[in-house]
Amino acid sequence: MRVAPPGTATVPADQERVALAEIELCGELIIAASAADGERLSADRIDEVLRVAAERTARGC
Repeated sequence: MRVAPPGTATVPADQERVALAEIELCGELIIAASAADGERLSADRIDEVLRVAAERTARGC
């Protein structure tokens, strides 16, 4: 198996930042789900974990 040396990957930096942010959010959801009392997270709890309301406020929506 051949692996590209560090810094020579073909993925643009913006895509890397987006991918890392998505991984972080998935991790936060997993942590929240494992700490939840019920079987599922409510839509409100998911929005809270993903900081949806904060993002809407920051955009002025």
